[in-house]
Amino acid sequence: MLSLCVQNAISLRLLDVNHAGLQLQNLSAQSAVLSVQTKMANVVVTLKIMPESPEVDLNQIKESSLKHIKEFAGAGDTKITEEPVAFGLKSLNILFIMDEKLGSPESLEEDIRSIKGVQSVEIIDVRRAIG
Repeated sequence: MLSLCVQNAISLRLLDVNHAGLQLQNLSAQSAVLSVQTKMANVVVTLKIMPESPEVDLNQIKESSLKHIKEFAGAGDTKITEEPVAFGLKSLNILFIMDEKLGSPESLEEDIRSIKGVQSVEIIDVRRAIG
């Protein structure tokens, strides 16, 4: 009689384990569906690049910066404007689009900061693109 009770208890435990396994598989399937449904967006980033002096060649900084941006974010739309600061000094504002999956553009900021003639780089705006 005792062995019958033990056998019943073991079979109930096996059913519990099988049920738990099925629930886990179900949960994994639901997570997979949700991850496919979650769509990453494009992000519009604006960088402000300050040259060391008014004598620095802004075209060289533009070209080098665009090269770094393309390496980081891929070939996409960019917009470059020059903004007068003071005493002939102009900053470069570069707007570009990147995939949100790429994460933070801080490494790009560091790369552009290393360009000869660049004093500082600042991410001044990051926005999710809608549409």
